[in-house]
Amino acid sequence: MHCPFCRHSDSRVVDSRTTEDGSCIRRRRQCPDCGRRFTTVETAALMVIKRSGVTEPFSREKVISGVRKACQGRPVTEDALAQLGQRVEECVRATGNAELTTHDVGLAILGPLKELDVVAFLRFASVYQAYDGLEDFEAAIAELRAERPAPEADGACVPVAAAAP
Repeated sequence: MHCPFCRHSDSRVVDSRTTEDGSCIRRRRQCPDCGRRFTTVETAALMVIKRSGVTEPFSREKVISGVRKACQGRPVTEDALAQLGQRVEECVRATGNAELTTHDVGLAILGPLKELDVVAFLRFASVYQAYDGLEDFEAAIAELRAERPAPEADGACVPVAAAAP
């Protein structure tokens, strides 16, 4: 690592710490030539291969902005979107692969988004999985209903038809 002050070609690591979310390492360095200290931040490179074949760095912000579009008009907070972005990044980093496809990233988004908001999940899935018609939506809704736990029969909610005398 070159010293940013005197451009000496070497430096000594004085202290290393991981960031709060554990995705980066912050290193405090000292130049043996001029004695000045500086900080570096190291992250593991994670690249995404797009459908066109172009490779670009993974961006948590791109994940959040894509999910934000699906969540428009839904009761989803920015904090919840940030947490979803972090979960997706942790998931794709946990694969251990340095390169992922956009398909892999999309799959990593679907699970946390389904837990966050099912309507936003359907919106995102309709674009991501290229739904062709109503049958695709119906199949996805049927799958969501099958996964949903049955409401408890505590008498708190009575169907309208059964409430009529």
